[in-house]
Amino acid sequence: MDVFEVTKDNYQELIEIWEASVRATHDFLPEESIVELKPLILQHYFDAVDLRCTKQGEKITGFIGVADSNIEMLFVKPQHFGAGIGRNLIQYAVDNLDASKVDVNEQNPNAIGFYEKVGFKRIGRSELDGQGNSFPLIHMVLG
Repeated sequence: MDVFEVTKDNYQELIEIWEASVRATHDFLPEESIVELKPLILQHYFDAVDLRCTKQGEKITGFIGVADSNIEMLFVKPQHFGAGIGRNLIQYAVDNLDASKVDVNEQNPNAIGFYEKVGFKRIGRSELDGQGNSFPLIHMVLG
């Protein structure tokens, strides 16, 4: 599975994948939070990370964003869950983008389990997420 660089031209497609994936996996996140986060991600967060994606034909199937060795975002189109896209993107990020840590929402046990399956271990916990909201994070490192 090839991994491609992302350009600003891809941002609209990425935010659609982000929203579909969040709605499928982050049932703890209220609608207001999704609405609030969407423009921030589109206008700021995408530019703050090194983005890579996988494609099926010309359509993006999943993407990863890394900054300072931290996987800041990993989202896959829900219809492609379980196809190895996330695992492939993580392996690429570890091998090529120096990724070695990730923070995962505690209320997303499937994501925690996924990261554990690909070799990450829990090393800590924070009560608040990166925006200061009360969505606890589990801190994980590759190991």
